[in-house]
Amino acid sequence: MTTEPNTPSRVGELGAPLEGLVVADFSRVLAGPLATMTLADLGARVIKIERPGLGDDTRAWGPPYSDHGATYFESVNRGKQSIALDLTDPQDRQTAFDLAAHADVVIENFAAGTMDRLGLGYDAISAVNPGSIFCSINGFGSAGGKDLLGYDFIVQAVGGLMSITGDAEGEPTKVGVALVDVLTGKDAVTGILAALIARGRTGRGDRLELTLLTSLLGSLVNQGQAGLETGRPGRAMGNQHPSIAPYETLHCRDGLIAVACGNDVQFGRLAGALGGSGLAERSEYATNPERVAHREALIQDLEALLGAREVEHWVQVLHAARVPAGKVNTIPEALQLAESLGLEPTVEVGAGWTREVRHPIRWTAYRTTDPTPPPSNDADADQVRAWLAAQASPPGVG
Repeated sequence: MTTEPNTPSRVGELGAPLEGLVVADFSRVLAGPLATMTLADLGARVIKIERPGLGDDTRAWGPPYSDHGATYFESVNRGKQSIALDLTDPQDRQTAFDLAAHADVVIENFAAGTMDRLGLGYDAISAVNPGSIFCSINGFGSAGGKDLLGYDFIVQAVGGLMSITGDAEGEPTKVGVALVDVLTGKDAVTGILAALIARGRTGRGDRLELTLLTSLLGSLVNQGQAGLETGRPGRAMGNQHPSIAPYETLHCRDGLIAVACGNDVQFGRLAGALGGSGLAERSEYATNPERVAHREALIQDLEALLGAREVEHWVQVLHAARVPAGKVNTIPEALQLAESLGLEPTVEVGAGWTREVRHPIRWTAYRTTDPTPPPSNDADADQVRAWLAAQASPPGVG
């Protein structure tokens, strides 16, 4: 009898997917740290380089605080080691160079050109380690935007996202989380993993550059393409969808329900479940384009039916009718929902620490690491220096 190579006999037998990978993390705030925490969750050893005394900016971004520090910092820095280095000090800068030269991946999000000026840029690192994958993240690129400061809120504004977010009659509104940073961090992980696969074929690394602005523009999908096609700007529509109806929040007796009918069959089910089956037969509601054109009247008709009962009642009725619908939850309620569905949305990071939202991927043969708590600044300096001292010269040295 033959078996496939590396076929596990139980879940998680093969360990973490990125086991053995070393990441030198020069990033701070959100996009870079989220990317490196993701790599740590997948098994990489992430060494975070921080400023002496101060550390990552987000160590001071509170409230709220846990017993250990700012929850903002803790949300994107579990599973890492920390060493404090003053990059303006020649000795510390040499240590930083050695770390980068021995790492598989280097991530930084300084202003464009800063790492080059410090002698820590891609050219310097790849000269001694051609397999280095060097990921730079900034706000607006290294050409015309190199002197612009890249903060998520500013990019949401200038990148068009705020213009399509918020009430139709209100002012442009940012999303309730630093979404551009999150998208850029996820894009960075995608690029790094692709570069690792390519390096496996060629032995060569590469320099990746991501910008907050292009990550945002790439995420605008249908709205972005609509703008390219028509030349007209999108507009804020509150919770409504520009191309689908009903796809919005609707008022029940005691609050809002979110309803998303992506096709005519679902709308027919919705109308029947609400006791208004005749709605689906009306010419102005028979197809999605007609419903979009007559959205205002459609909302009035649907809310006249929904107003008879409470949100929880209609959620159960619409779920039973196979209509996409849900209550507008708070974040604690959303976590409770995920828990009730068996999704195990949080993970233990250590005794005395609050659980954290876990990495979203579940593996079969592989596993994610058992996460460690976010490090205090410079907590692992001795261990990191000892590891460096034990390393042979990186490729190309000696």
